[in-house]
Formats: sequence, C-alpha cells, structure tokens
Amino acid sequence: MSDFPAPKELPLDLGDSLILRRSTPVDTEKLVKFNVEIHKDPLVGDWTRDLMSGKHPTFGVGDFTIVEDTHSGEIVSTMNLINQTWTYAGIPFGVGRPELVGTLPAYRNRGLIRKQFEIIHQWSKQRGQIVQAITGIPYYYRLFGYEMAMDLDGGRSGSGAKLANLKSNQPALYHLRSALEADIPFITQCYADNYQNDLVTCVWDQAMWRHELLEKSPKNVNRRDLYLIENSSGESLGFIALPPSLQGTMLPCTHYSLKPGVSWLEATPYVLRFVWDRGQELAKVAGKNCDSLGMWLHENHPVFQVAANYLVFKIEAYAWYLRVPDLAGFLRLITPVLEKRLAASLCTGFNGKFDLSFYQTGIRWTFEKGRLITIENYKPTADMCDNAAFPGLTFLQLLFGYRSLEEIEYAFPDCWVNDKNSEFRPVINALFPKQNSTVWPIS
Repeated sequence: MSDFPAPKELPLDLGDSLILRRSTPVDTEKLVKFNVEIHKDPLVGDWTRDLMSGKHPTFGVGDFTIVEDTHSGEIVSTMNLINQTWTYAGIPFGVGRPELVGTLPAYRNRGLIRKQFEIIHQWSKQRGQIVQAITGIPYYYRLFGYEMAMDLDGGRSGSGAKLANLKSNQPALYHLRSALEADIPFITQCYADNYQNDLVTCVWDQAMWRHELLEKSPKNVNRRDLYLIENSSGESLGFIALPPSLQGTMLPCTHYSLKPGVSWLEATPYVLRFVWDRGQELAKVAGKNCDSLGMWLHENHPVFQVAANYLVFKIEAYAWYLRVPDLAGFLRLITPVLEKRLAASLCTGFNGKFDLSFYQTGIRWTFEKGRLITIENYKPTADMCDNAAFPGLTFLQLLFGYRSLEEIEYAFPDCWVNDKNSEFRPVINALFPKQNSTVWPIS
C-alpha cells in the first residue's frame, strides 16, 4: 500500500505519435468537446469549462492530464485532479479527487489511463494528499489501487398526493428562498455544525461556497442551487441544496442542514413541500413529469426519522472508491481518534501487540495503557500466525466505517480474526466501529 511510481516529467512520449502532457487554457474547448462525447452528457461540458475557467478555488488550468495524438492534434484520453480537504472524526487530511476519466474507443486497451493515474497519483503525493477518492463505474478503479469503501448517494424518496398536499393549508411557519452572497457565512457554519458527528466529511470554506453559489455555470452537472430555510421573522435556520434540473422524473435534495436548536420535526414538512413544488416547476419548464422527490442523504439523517410516512421508498447507495497509498501513515495521523475510541470502550487501557495482515503486506500495532505507541509495516509470513487478516484492500471498508468487522467476515471467508486470544476482536471493534460519512466533494 505504500509504493509510489518514480517521478515523471511531462510531456512524456508514449510512442505511436502519442504524448502525455498537462492541460493549458487553449485546450479548454477541446476538453469540453471530448468530455461531452465520452460521458454522453452536455452538462459535463459545462463542468469541464468551469474547471478550466481559472475561477475554481482548488483547481488550476494545468490540472488535467491530456494524451494527444500529435498527427491529428486530437485529445484521445484525459483525466484530472481536484484538490480538497476532508476530515476523519474532525482530523483534516488532504484528498486528491481524480475525475473526468475517459479514452476514445479507438485508443483503448493501450494503458493510457494507467499512465495518467501514475502522474495523477504523483501530483497528489507532491501536494501532500494522503488519500485519493473517485466516483465511477463498477470495478474499474480497483485496477488502480482503489477500494469501494464509503457510501455515495442513496437515501429515500416519496411521491404522490401526500407530498402535494403537505402543509398546503397550514400557516407558513417556515419558508425557503434562494441563497444570497450575504448568506455564505451562515451556510459555512451551519454545514460544519451539522456534520461534526459524521466520520468523514469534506471541508467547505467561504470561497468554495461563493464559487458554488455565484460562479458555477447554471448547467454544470455538479452545480447545486442553495436555498435558505427561514422562520416567519426572517431568521436563518438552515439550508438545502438541489440540482438545477430533474434526475429522470425525480428532484433529489442532496443536502439538508438545520442550525442547532431548530426542530427537525417542525421544519421538515415545509422543506419537503418546497422540494416537491420546485420539482413541479422544473418539470413544467422542461416539458417533463416529476413524480417523486428524493432525499439523497445518509441513512441515519434526521429527515428519515421525522418524515418516515412520506419517504417510503429506499434508494440504494453506491460507493466511493478510496485509495490510501501509505496506510501506516494515515493510521498515525488518526491515532488520537483511535486512542479516544479505545478509552471509551470495554478495552480501555489495553496493553499488547497485534499484527494485522493483508496477506502480502501488514500493519503491526503496539499499545501501552491504551496509548498507540507504534504503527509499522511488516511482511506477513506463510505460517499465518497473524492476529487478523483482511484480503486485498478490504480493510479500507473497516477503516472508513463502511462495513463492520462482522459484515466483512461474512462477505469474505478469507477475512478472519484469531479467536485463540479473545482480546483481538473487541479491540478491532472498538477501534473501527461502523459509522456514517457525509461527503459533498469539491467538484
């Protein structure tokens, strides 16, 4: 998990008249055309143009890799790296987000994506980013050292007359309006307050909210329209985020926050009614039908407790692909979290050593009186005398709270814990509980 490619300087001659280089401003419209063609979505073109505009707070115009056919001058393969900061139980760490990955059909199966990942991973390391995260098609990114290890989207939905009539004849205790630039400080704080108890979140500062609100193209596939929730006195109580167009016949709400002390039970009916009405407006403009609203939020979000009668259909979550090239380094970073979990568990004050095997590599731990003294890499031996084992990259599912130890054992027969010593299982469960994460990434 800790091997990096040797540094490479761009441009690189790949042979067959192909070169690998960084993007420049003059590539913008070619990149837009390429990404629309590859991803079959004109809204991806607006995203590409926004990234290349020079206005993005964490992305530079040179942050695409491009494979060019020098005979035709055509872009034949590309990807990029979007810089951001996430937190793990409040501890910040740098993340590189590769995105917009694609190759023209005639140039596939030549290793062009692998070459670009080598460069992107090199850039990410140079920028101090200790995790890479990507969304994408099933299986593919496992080929480049990624594991599906955190929920992506999912939630619940509702439809029909119940939503249409919700709070329609009652006094308007709450209302929603489009967010303004003056609302950015409130949005920043409200967002941070709502997700401080989630395991992994993405850090948004005021510059990022300003970009989302004022600078993204109206048709950017990742744009979200922000709406403030206010009471009858005009006090800001929370906010929601909606895409500017329907997703099929549904309008999903992808973010819903309230400031501390505001009643979810009281505010939520007004929020649901607003989302439903907004869906009908968008459907009318587009000449489509909107028959449902979705709340694309983690499964333990308060909205699902207070609106269970309205949000009756489950939307299965997909997953983030995560890569942690230096696992021991990441574990050292989050040592305060691990020690705090241990101190609050049945294993408080734990003393001992144990070896965690990934079959080809492993991590050796030493605890003294509940303090994590050493974390180091080791090479497992054939006698399998380790204390626990996780095949491949499955340990990342445990690390990021995506699956419990028992769930991973059930899914993978070659995941096991040596129960000859009864202390290992409760210690692992204490260190790595299953826990929700909410990542609204920088796009």
